[in-house]
Amino acid sequence: MKTKSKVIVICTLAAATLGFGIVSSCNSTPISEVEEAVIGILNQKGCIACHSFNPEIPFYAKFPLIGKVIKEDMHKAARFVTLDPIDTTVTSVDEVTLAKIEQSIISGSMPPASYTHVYWRSKISKAEKQTVLAWVNDTRKNRFYDGIASEEFALEPIRPIPDSIPVNAEKTALGKDMYNDTRISLDNTVSCATCHILSEGGADHADERTSEGIYGQKGGVNSPTVYNAVFQIRQFWNGRAANLAEQAGQPPVNPVEMGEQTWEMIVGRLREDKDLAARFEKLYPGEGLTEATVCDAIAEYEKTLLTPDSPFDRYLKGDKSALTQEQLDGYKAFRESDCASCHSGILVGGASFEYLGIVDESYFDSRDKSIEYVSDDDGLKGFTLKERDLHRFKVPTLRNVALTPPYFHDGTIQTLEEATEAMMKYQTGTKADAATIASIVTFLETLNGEIPQVSP
Repeated sequence: MKTKSKVIVICTLAAATLGFGIVSSCNSTPISEVEEAVIGILNQKGCIACHSFNPEIPFYAKFPLIGKVIKEDMHKAARFVTLDPIDTTVTSVDEVTLAKIEQSIISGSMPPASYTHVYWRSKISKAEKQTVLAWVNDTRKNRFYDGIASEEFALEPIRPIPDSIPVNAEKTALGKDMYNDTRISLDNTVSCATCHILSEGGADHADERTSEGIYGQKGGVNSPTVYNAVFQIRQFWNGRAANLAEQAGQPPVNPVEMGEQTWEMIVGRLREDKDLAARFEKLYPGEGLTEATVCDAIAEYEKTLLTPDSPFDRYLKGDKSALTQEQLDGYKAFRESDCASCHSGILVGGASFEYLGIVDESYFDSRDKSIEYVSDDDGLKGFTLKERDLHRFKVPTLRNVALTPPYFHDGTIQTLEEATEAMMKYQTGTKADAATIASIVTFLETLNGEIPQVSP
């Protein structure tokens, strides 16, 4: 990519659009001609005016009729994606934002008619669309393409799972034992494997809406799959753990999951096993068996729980015989229905936090009234404590999704067909016909990868 000699100071706002707060790391970064052009287009077309948590409200928004429309548009715009500041978004864009911008340009849905009627110069010309799409392709190729897919599919919004990633074999073996060790729980009945069953898609039993912990207590959310979890942007539905090791440290001290206990109590019990303590001392010299090393070992094992070579991945790698025409049509429907805007990247999800109800916000009002609202239903707000993060949840990976019913954070959806229909309703505000839903489900079934040979 050709770059100008001009250098601008860009402050990377890590996870700012996810609501985690601004983490600034300012660097002098060269900006390309394409990036500068895209920044200009998005600024000139007023994208920042709506796609912001703190938009500039025009004076006429106070007028009765048009004001209501403007405020509704701005509300929905911020729920879909935030672009402030634009220069930072463009130069350090993540895969999800990239996919959202691409879909909006291709579909012609942005700017909306209600906006262009007022700001007629805000319409994006054909040439401007080509500029933005060229930037999308250039960014995807140069920043996210890892060479696993064939060159032909380097610009697809979905990337294949790698066959493996580097791990420490001895720590992996130790972590596997700890993953299956019930001594971590207070009454020696629950292990990581209890709720993340490797033979059942890495999640809980299909008939469990939420997982059962110690003493038969029920948790507040459905257990997500542990497969490929190393690639998640953060762990848990509300993102409260930054990585696998942090995640591993929380269930053992959760009163509902593994008992009302401390890590000091857990470590004390485990150290009574002299052989186990010796293994930890060998692999973690000078530190031995501690909360940190137990969690690190479990995390190292979980890095091996990858499911590569799904039919769709094989197709992306160049095997054109891996998918039928029906399945390819399903992928086309998946993209045209705007699913790939959030379900993109290596996990086909897992890379952003989105509102459950971007367009239609009635999910919790419509939910079965027998299901009690619990703190876990707050979503990302439960971690950030920001009101604007209410009902934002980590987008689940669609890898092996056909193997992990029920669906959604609360486990209320039983089938892929129901989940697809609900997503269309709440996220895009459309009602898909049965044929489109069936076609998308046909594609989703191609995301089942090779389950590793695992045993307790």
